[in-house]
Amino acid sequence: MLKDVFGRPLKDLRISVTDRCNFRCPYCMPAEIYGIRYRFLPKEQVLTFEEITRLARIFVGLGVNKIRLTGGEPLLRNNLEELIVQLARIEEVDDLTLTTNGYLLAQKAQALKEAGLQRVTVSLDSMDDEIFGRMNGRGYGTQRVLEGIHKAGEVGLGPIKINVVVQRGVNENTIVDLARYFKKLGHIVRFIEYMDVGNLNGWRMDQVFSADEIIETISREIQLEPLERNYKGEVALRYGYKNGGGEVGVIASVTKPFCGDCTRVRLSTDGKVYTCLFSSEGYDLKGPLRAGATDEELRSSIVGIWSRRADRYSEERASLTVKPPRKVEMYHIGG
Repeated sequence: MLKDVFGRPLKDLRISVTDRCNFRCPYCMPAEIYGIRYRFLPKEQVLTFEEITRLARIFVGLGVNKIRLTGGEPLLRNNLEELIVQLARIEEVDDLTLTTNGYLLAQKAQALKEAGLQRVTVSLDSMDDEIFGRMNGRGYGTQRVLEGIHKAGEVGLGPIKINVVVQRGVNENTIVDLARYFKKLGHIVRFIEYMDVGNLNGWRMDQVFSADEIIETISREIQLEPLERNYKGEVALRYGYKNGGGEVGVIASVTKPFCGDCTRVRLSTDGKVYTCLFSSEGYDLKGPLRAGATDEELRSSIVGIWSRRADRYSEERASLTVKPPRKVEMYHIGG
């Protein structure tokens, strides 16, 4: 089993299939920067489906058994179902999933399921249309996202998880409504502490509504009890409803960092490997791949990258006394 400097195995591969997105969430792609004139990657710089599948097979051969497709917004990638078909044929992959903002999900869900996708995670930061509109940066209401979630449930893309970024002073007063709504539907809501991803969201610690505050807020309305993690390296702290009917999770990478169990590697749209969400630079695989590198040569490169990995940014954040190094933008490598 391939392990890094701290003995963490390589298990999860997150593949960004596009850097484009139809939302402009201020914590990821603020509209004032990513406006109509912003130039995203040209097609020739984006990995093809065949290149992605080839690299995925090599990662799987090194221990990866979970693949998640991300973006940008992955459903903007034309003919994404063709990639899913290819990835679904890799026998050692136990979990093939996709994270989406849900805006196009209703029209795509059936084809995604038929292609071999197993489940989806949908981002939805509030049930309040006005708040959600501000948080997606486009003024979109919740209707199309909810329709997408319902359709995903109908075609069997489950268990469905709902990701909610919680930002103090913005949407913390709506988290109970989210918990109630999806409890009835049997979906799992995962509340995520507002993080300092990228360099552009103006993050401050006082904007973080902590995991403890999230659980306390929900518990005042719906009683919760802690649950064991499903597996070592699971990012969410799990809580079950005492009266039955499912669970919620909290991803507390700011106040309760989980770097010590991190098994995730990220492949960017343009073929770079990032060993941490907060990485400042990636390692290029597209160049060697297109220059004719063999699978064994690519495998050797990945082994070298992971075996030297010593990332633990979230654990180190609290002790930083200087401005942290510039980080890759989240839309470029997914969440």
